[in-house]
Formats: sequence, C-alpha cells, structure tokens
Amino acid sequence: MTEPLVRILDGSTFLVSDDRGDIDEIPTSSPTGFFVMDTRHLSRWVLTVNGKRLTRLSVDDVQYYEARFFLVPGPATQYVDAKLSIFRHRWIGGSFHEKITIINHGEEVANLTVRVEARSDFADLFEVKGTLNKKGRYYQKVEPGRICLGYERETFRRETVITTARQAEVDENGLTYVVRIEPLKDWTVELTVETHALDQAGHDIRAKLKQRKRRSMRNDLEMWQAQMPRIECDWEPLTMTCQRSIVDLAALRLSIFGSMEGSLPAAGLPWFMTVFGRDSIFTSLQVLPFAPELAAMTLRLLGSLQGVRVNDFREEDPGKILHELRFGESSAFYEQPHSPYFGSADSTPLWVILLDEYERWSGDVELVRTLEPEARAALDWIDRYGDLMGNGYLSYRRRNEINGLENQCWKDSWDSISFRDGRFPGFPRATCELQGYAYDAKVRGARLARLIWGDDEYANRLNAEATDLKRRFNRDFWIDERNFYALALDENGRKVDALSSNIGHLLWSGIVDEPRAKMVVDHLLGPDLFSGWGVRTLGRSERRFNPVGYHVGTVWPFDNSLISWGLRRYGFLEEAGRIAKAIFDAARYFQGRLPEAFAGYDRQLTMHPVEYPTACSPQAWSTGAPLLLVRTLLGLDPLEEHLIVAPKLPVGIERLALLDIPGRWGRTDAFGRYVTRRGWRPR
Repeated sequence: MTEPLVRILDGSTFLVSDDRGDIDEIPTSSPTGFFVMDTRHLSRWVLTVNGKRLTRLSVDDVQYYEARFFLVPGPATQYVDAKLSIFRHRWIGGSFHEKITIINHGEEVANLTVRVEARSDFADLFEVKGTLNKKGRYYQKVEPGRICLGYERETFRRETVITTARQAEVDENGLTYVVRIEPLKDWTVELTVETHALDQAGHDIRAKLKQRKRRSMRNDLEMWQAQMPRIECDWEPLTMTCQRSIVDLAALRLSIFGSMEGSLPAAGLPWFMTVFGRDSIFTSLQVLPFAPELAAMTLRLLGSLQGVRVNDFREEDPGKILHELRFGESSAFYEQPHSPYFGSADSTPLWVILLDEYERWSGDVELVRTLEPEARAALDWIDRYGDLMGNGYLSYRRRNEINGLENQCWKDSWDSISFRDGRFPGFPRATCELQGYAYDAKVRGARLARLIWGDDEYANRLNAEATDLKRRFNRDFWIDERNFYALALDENGRKVDALSSNIGHLLWSGIVDEPRAKMVVDHLLGPDLFSGWGVRTLGRSERRFNPVGYHVGTVWPFDNSLISWGLRRYGFLEEAGRIAKAIFDAARYFQGRLPEAFAGYDRQLTMHPVEYPTACSPQAWSTGAPLLLVRTLLGLDPLEEHLIVAPKLPVGIERLALLDIPGRWGRTDAFGRYVTRRGWRPR
C-alpha cells in the first residue's frame, strides 16, 4: 500500500515527505525530498528517538507552506499510552525550517538519543524519474552545529547547508542530540536547511530571490486572499472548491530570478514546479477575473524567452513560445533540451490568445504595444514554421528523436492520438484543437492590429486568413458518417476518426460552423464522452479507451472548464452548467482540491470519482478550472470599458455572486439567480 505523502511548497521550492515527516530513499510514484529549482537538495531526512522510527497520530497541513506532524515512539501495533509526544513543525520560506518538540508526560526523567539523518543526492528531477547517473563529485564539510553537503560538476555546483543552534554531535550523515527531559517538561530544537546554487566565484546565483520567512509568507497569503474577488453562493461545494483554488493558486505562483517583478503559475506539484508555456497560459486565462496580474507576468516572461533561431535539439523556431524551462543539471549540460524546450505546437497561438484576452479584461494597452514584435513573430510562426505539411494546418512532428515529445498538443502522452480502431497515425499530425487555436489567434491578432497597433492592412490579412482557415477546417475535418470533427489529420490528410474531448475546444475557439454546433454538443454530453462527473478525454466506444488512461479516458477538470466555456459561447447555457455542476460535484470528494485528472468511470458505477494514481495535486490548470467555471456560470465577458454579466445557473445552485471583480472598469460585482423556464425564482 502506498504511504500517504505530505507536501509543502513555495513556488519552485517544495518538500514531499511521508506522513511522519520523513524523507526516505525508497522509490515511490511521487518524488520525495526537498527540491529547489529542479534539484533534490535532501534525499533523506529521518527522525528517530532512541534509534527507532516514530508513529503518526495526525498531520495538519496548516497552509501550503507549512505542516505539523504529531507523533509517538514505536510502531503503531505496540502503541499503549506513550509517555512521550513528538511534534514536528516545518515550513518553507526560501529555506526549509523544522522545529522538533518532545514532551515528557511521564513521572520519570526521559534520557533520549534524538537523531536526524540527512543526505543529499542532488538528483536532477529527470533523474528522480529514472536512474541516478551523476558525473560530478560529492563533498561534505562538517563543523560544530553545521553540515554542508555539496555536489559539483564543472561549473554546476549545488550545496545543502544544515544548521542547528543546539549542541549536537554532527557527522556527514546527520545530527545527534543527547537529551534529558524532566517529568512534565519539554525539549525543543530548530534546524534550518539552506540551499545554494554557486557560480565559479562561489557566489549564490539565486541571491536575488527574496528569502521569505514564515511570517512574511503568512502575510503574503492573507494579502493574496484579501485582494481576490469574494464568492458568495448558497451551494457549499462551489464555495469550498473556489476557496481551495485561490489558496492553491497562491502556492503555485512562481518567481523566476532576474529583472522581472511578479510571478506566474507553475504547472503542478510534484513533477512540474517550473515554467510551462501551455499550462501557465491556460491557467492565466482561467483566472483572469480573479488575478489578471498573473497573465501579465506570463506574457512578459514567455515573450522574453521566445524562440529566435532554428534549433532541432530544443525544437526551437523564431517566434515560437516555449513548452518547458528547467534549471537542473541535465539541462545545464544539454543532456535534456529543457533550457528551454519548445516542443509544443499550441503554446504559440495560445500566447496570442492570452495577450488579447488580457487586454480585453485589463485595458493594459501599454503591454500590448510593448509585446507587438513578439506577437507578430508568434503569428508568423503559425504559418511559416507550424504548417509542416504545407496544407494550411498547424501540425507537429518532433525533431529531437531522443528527448523530444512525440505528441506536442495538450494531450502529450505517447498514445493519446489514435484512430477509432486503435491504430496510430503517422507524422506530422494536425490535431483539431490546434486549428481552433490558430483560428482564434488570427482573429484576436487582427483585433490588436486594428485597435492598438494601428495596422489595418495586417488586420485585414489576418481576418482573411482566419476566415479561410475556418472554411477549410469545416470541410476537411468533419466526419459525415459520425457527425463530429476528426481528432486529427495524419500525414496523408486522412481523418483520425476517434471521438475525443478535443472537439469541445473547437467550441471555445469559435471555429465550429453554427449548424454543426448542436451535433458536437450532443457528443460531448452523450454517454460515450460524458461520465456524469465530466467529459472524458476519449469516448468509451473507441479502441484505446481506458478509464484510467492518462489521456485516453480520464476526466480532466481543465479540459472540462474550457469545454463549458465553449458551450456558453455557442449559446448552450444549460449544457455548460451541467458540466460545471459535475466538476464541482466531483471536487467534493477531493476536499475541494481538484486533481490533474481522475478516472473516467460512469458515475452510476462508482458513485464517487476514482482517483488517478499519479495525478499532480495541486495542479495549476485544475486549480484554475473552478474559477473559470464561475466566470462561465455568471456569463462574464468584457466589452470595452464594461463587464457583461449574463448568468445562467444550473439546478441546485440558486444564488451565486462574485464581488469586487478587477478589470478595466476598476472593481465591479456580478450576481446570478437560478431562474426556471417560466421565469419564477425558487425560494
């Protein structure tokens, strides 16, 4: 049985332990350790008393950045009125801090040997997933009250420094305290673990990062929550889920050292606490009514790292927006292409979409003017580099055959794109939603060109290209015999005929011809795709359907939030509410924290959503999903200097309000009431 894991985090710094607070070197499906910027700085952190491991009574994850563990000595099977209580209180704020308190409840003096074992393997996150293959050298420095564990390989040098204010016997593998506790008294020690990324001169290249203390983090969270719009709803699952999302969104904020101020959403814990183009863009879109400043930072940072050359190893092109940026050893020595890696076909048009939607929401014309060169380069990339088949469609084929992603759409697992009978199409592949993104990017780029860049000729060209793309798409992707759009076109232009949730993204982008929208909606809400908890990634009648397959049958809250948004765009308000209600229903079983994905079993079969075993949690675009669903239910849409509010609530939610919504209008409120078809409002 898998041991429960406890996670605390602060941006790119996070710690994952077992439910006793220990970090062990036993492999698990989730990485355990103390990680900073893609390097594991603690691979072992084990507390023993008199040579024995401890037993958990309970755990309190107080906030995302701290946790408390309540423990007793000895194995659980032998627990009988323990005379000692052990508390571990830990928090992250730039560094990792742990306070250990032992209370003697007995009538006699307790003579104890308290040991904290510590080890650092300095594994790159890619090594944690695979095999540890270090090419540098380890070193240790032991001083009174201090252990320095280090690793260096040429110019790459990392250190973990453990300090204690109490007298301890210190060795290369940890710290030992000889403790005497009088009856009804206690003993406390605090340890600090600091990490360093050193240059050749021995200077910490992360010194510009603010070292945050627990008090400042608490204040930061309180300020973050205070500036958020306030949700009022008579249905508790919606309120609980959105409040959890707001806190998790704060936890996932990522600040990258350098000259830029602000933060953007990291993709998710534990594997993806870094910059992801697609994930950061989608999350920023989802949370615009709540935190538009995240979109501004996402646009600036991704724009500053935009591709400038053709590089097959990193799959870079001029104008392309990155997929993933890593800071570990393997990226530093080009053993992985993530410095950054550009292997996604969707992040570039999505960046343009975010730029326009952010301006529509915020009125930040200056940022759009500043990023005009990057936006033009991104729009140029769609046709110049993205059209690999020369047929006018955005497609992908990996150029890095060793480390590159095979599928470079949002469903980026190896088996996510298949024909109905299970066969895989060849490459390049032009998935349907990519064409929707390209269409939307051109329409939005035309708006920016006309209204802000003052280039009517460019705007007319983009609009003409978008119109032509929509016409051709509805001709070439539609499957007459099945009444939905193909998942993709293969290298020969054949329609990949599997039924998938991708068709819901087409509604969001606006590329669907109006007469066909109802047929698409019927499939999305039909028994093949809709599980009762949400829309599955793949229809259950398809050969590769698997309710616990990553992209071939699971339900993704992020996916469903975009589908719901798309349904509203085409006027299917009740159907949009049905999906939103299903996702909020599912969230109740995850204590309000929606995971990356959950199993696609029928609701009548399981009666509760089944967890997907390796889902990230918290995960950015799952965190953003409930907030986008609130926008969808209230029908929020910016129009010039005003916010349109056109609510349509599903059965079971009678009242929903979002107060102090930030935007170009300053702050405003939105209210929704459930209204029946006859127009009366239930009491």
